[in-house]
Amino acid sequence: MLRSFLLSTHSRRNRRVTYNSNLAFTSLAPSPFTPNAANPLLCKPRNLNSRIDPSPPSPVSLEHLVNLYKSSQSQPSSWPFSPSKFDLYESLVIRYRDSRNLRDAKEFHLQCFKFGFDGDLFLSNTLINVYVRAGNLMSARKLLDEMPQRNTVTWSCLISGYNQNGMPNDACRVFKEMVSSDFLPTHYAIGSALRACQELGSYGLQFGLQIHGLISKSQYSFDGVVCNVLMSMYWSCLGCIIDARRVFDEIQVKNSIAWNSIISVYSQSGDAASTFELFSRMQSESTGFSTKPNEYTFGSLITAACSSTGFGFCLLEQMLCRITKSGFLSDLYVGSALVSGFSRIGLTNYALKIFGQMSQRNAVSVNGLMVGLVRQKRGEEAAKVFMEMANLVDKNFDSYVILLSSFAEFSELEQGQRKGREVHAHLIRRGLTDTVSAFGNGLINMYAKCGDIAASRSVFRLMVNKDSISWNTMISGLDQNECFEDALTSFCAMRKTGLLPSNYAVISALSSCASLGWSILGQQIHGEGLKLGLDLDVSVSNALLALYASVGCLSECKNIFSLMLDHDQVSWNSVIGALAVSGSSVSEAVIYFSDMMRTGCDPNRITFINILAAVASLSLRNLGHQIHTLVIKYHLANDSSIENALLACYGKCGEMDECEKIFSRMSERRDDGSWNSMISGYIHNELSHKAVNLVWFMMQRGQKLDGFTFATVLSACASVATLERGMEVHACAVRACLESDVVVGSAIVDMYSKCGRIDYASRFFNLMPIRNVYSWNSMISGYARHGHGDKALELFKLMNLNGQLPDHVTFVGVLSACSHVGLVEEGFTHFNSMTEVYGLAPKMEHFSCMVDLLGRAGELDKIDNFINTMPMKPNVLIWRTVLGACCRANGEKTELGRKAAQMLFDLEPQNAVNYVLLANMYASGGKWEGVAEARVAMRRAAAKKEVGCSWVTMKDGVHVFVAGDKSHPDNDLIYEKLKELNKKMRDAGYVPQTRYALYDLEQESKEELLSYHSEKLAVAFVLTRNSGLPIRIMKNLRVCGDCHMAFKYISKIVGRLIVLRDSNRFHHFNDGKCSCGDYW
Repeated sequence: MLRSFLLSTHSRRNRRVTYNSNLAFTSLAPSPFTPNAANPLLCKPRNLNSRIDPSPPSPVSLEHLVNLYKSSQSQPSSWPFSPSKFDLYESLVIRYRDSRNLRDAKEFHLQCFKFGFDGDLFLSNTLINVYVRAGNLMSARKLLDEMPQRNTVTWSCLISGYNQNGMPNDACRVFKEMVSSDFLPTHYAIGSALRACQELGSYGLQFGLQIHGLISKSQYSFDGVVCNVLMSMYWSCLGCIIDARRVFDEIQVKNSIAWNSIISVYSQSGDAASTFELFSRMQSESTGFSTKPNEYTFGSLITAACSSTGFGFCLLEQMLCRITKSGFLSDLYVGSALVSGFSRIGLTNYALKIFGQMSQRNAVSVNGLMVGLVRQKRGEEAAKVFMEMANLVDKNFDSYVILLSSFAEFSELEQGQRKGREVHAHLIRRGLTDTVSAFGNGLINMYAKCGDIAASRSVFRLMVNKDSISWNTMISGLDQNECFEDALTSFCAMRKTGLLPSNYAVISALSSCASLGWSILGQQIHGEGLKLGLDLDVSVSNALLALYASVGCLSECKNIFSLMLDHDQVSWNSVIGALAVSGSSVSEAVIYFSDMMRTGCDPNRITFINILAAVASLSLRNLGHQIHTLVIKYHLANDSSIENALLACYGKCGEMDECEKIFSRMSERRDDGSWNSMISGYIHNELSHKAVNLVWFMMQRGQKLDGFTFATVLSACASVATLERGMEVHACAVRACLESDVVVGSAIVDMYSKCGRIDYASRFFNLMPIRNVYSWNSMISGYARHGHGDKALELFKLMNLNGQLPDHVTFVGVLSACSHVGLVEEGFTHFNSMTEVYGLAPKMEHFSCMVDLLGRAGELDKIDNFINTMPMKPNVLIWRTVLGACCRANGEKTELGRKAAQMLFDLEPQNAVNYVLLANMYASGGKWEGVAEARVAMRRAAAKKEVGCSWVTMKDGVHVFVAGDKSHPDNDLIYEKLKELNKKMRDAGYVPQTRYALYDLEQESKEELLSYHSEKLAVAFVLTRNSGLPIRIMKNLRVCGDCHMAFKYISKIVGRLIVLRDSNRFHHFNDGKCSCGDYW
């Protein structure tokens, strides 16, 4: 057989077809592109090569050329060798034809010269093949140039060799020479040239189109090999499925290779539906063995299944069954694809099972499994797979790179870093660190993710050949390790090297700008991205959204979002998250969420967390329930982060019952955020006793409290003024070494001031090592609340001297201090300084403080004018302050009070406080008809008045009292003590202030009514116990004038300090005097 093959081959070596190359690239192959002079591959319309006569060719038909080609394949009449020499000839062919060794190639070449075979065409072609397989393309090319005669096989071997050795430019150039030398290329040569064009991308596309034109009217226009390569080229170079599909549809007889090619194109495009549709057609149109699916078909289908959103697992399961049925499960290629596929979608247990069943494994299957384990953050298992397969499978460069990435996913990063250093040392010993940049890049990435950014920098600095990936990895690592300025410096250094930044580098640089709040540099990088066309990348646009959101540029944020061609989950989450925390634009977050749902983009856990934060800010109960329903629909109800967001949302919306249901279901999923959300919810809904009880339950369970929890708990203690509990929490914070934490420290100051121990608050504040604006605000507000307005203003001056800029909360404390001590002029000075000195626009609460200041000073005439000059429409806070000021005017300015009451009724018709204040105003002036009208109006509006109560905390618990209360177990002792106190007070000169009895009753009845107020019952109860400690009483409403007067007498009679906290401030009664100076 070999002899007959050699005879027929040798007979063709002296023939060469005459072929006009210009015709092929003009008449037969008009290019849709204008030839580019800068691209040496493109052929000019009339002159492909200087060796061709430039004169216009005579038209030659394709049929004539084909006939010439066929005639060139005729047999010679005789064999030129003697039988003995033929045996030598045959032995050379057998010995060297499959060799891949350069030494063998040189020996073969020498033998041909030695025995006079150097001019033999068949042996020369075989020698070219051996040189190609050995990777010595220079010798192969030199041999072709020296050959006296060549045929199409000669050219095809060299073209294929260049292509296989990663030299697509040379492959295209040799193909051009082949055509210019009047050889009609075979489908193998055409296929190799088209693959070379595919490798060159857009640079080789035009030449590929010319080749397509060349073969479009030849017998190869429907050739399976050529058409398959054309499909692949059009997809790779243009990303256009339409052109690839058109080539496929033109194939008259489709075999499995053609089907595999088009299925592969659709699979790579991510169109899983079309991929499986084509697979179905392939089976239905099957005409025999040639169209049956093979390992390559299943490989493409596995890839398509992985790209299918939501159906990946289902499709892969079906493919696994079909592959098992077809007998391809033992195939190395298919098995590796399955391992990689199941790993990619996170089903590493399936991947491990298939991997274990594989009879044969290679680096691809091992790498696929390791990648899946790394993605699932199972770094230890990935490293274990590498070690177990180390001596069983040949490793490649990718194996080491994946291994390095696995160390960053170890449960203990220190162990991962240690293993990474061992691999680093192994690579150095083997001299591999400088062989390819991938090793250096992997080391940079590994050290950066393990937190050793210094080692990353060292590897990067010592790298000989840095590519764009090296820079991108270094910039990203610096950003992730919070070396933001260094990341931006590296980005600028990369630009100076001439390397173009990729989308990853731009994303990391923008992230660093966002973290630093550097909007100007961020805008410059934005401009750089626009020039490079990277703004079309959705990830870059998402980074821009995050940047502008972090610096508060919401208009830019919305503008970028509107210009994006495509939005993914991150895009929607970024814009919704930015709006949810914006304050003024929170309602727009709901609109964007609705738009997201309409577009069909599924929300994820981040989406729900952001939108629930917006709903919480807006207190939209119904919408909160709808979002909760969606959470259940998307199977995210058991996600602890979303549950915490729901707790916060329902808490802000006043639905603590829902919070308790969710919290009870969480069980083992409760974290610090869950406890904190519940505590905050109780405090927000004025259920402070429940908050304190929950804290105690939390501490009894041994639940560790973090800084935020301590701050929240202390806030709860401050709300109900439970000093003892607050001190215990303070002690816990000391044991947890959190006392020096500025947030916890500020909460401790606030707790002591709100629990009546302004002395403790002041002492702790002075001992704080670090203070922030919250610390100063807590102390200033504390002094103001306790009537120490002068100390509050002195502390404000000290705050400025220490370089701490005040904020809006600071001025609420300062203006309250001025109000409590009657400093009208100084109050207006500080109010004006907000805009003139500090650039702070006054808010509603600041205007309320000024109205209160004027009201307490008795300057009611100025209140109306002040309200009229406000830049905003007064709200309930302003009008309630006005009405409260009119209550203290003893019946004066009732017209202003009625106006304020009417505004309150319009704004809050069911708030009982408004009606009570109006009734109090009428009662203070003795206008009992007005009182009756106010009470009728309250009943008509179905408004429920809050019951006034007072409470004291004793060793045996909290004791609560209401006016005229007789339900206490020590009722008899309390009323006996109260009777004793009344007698002693009258003896000391006390006269009941009956004008504070807000009912039209007889004088004696009014006095009796006043004597049983809740705060008097509370103080009488405390005095029934033997103690010399200060008496601390809390009241939920403002203390009345009569009780205020009585407490001054009681403090002198019993010789004890009485601290009374009402809804407005603290009163310290001592030796017959009050800290407020009767200005309250």
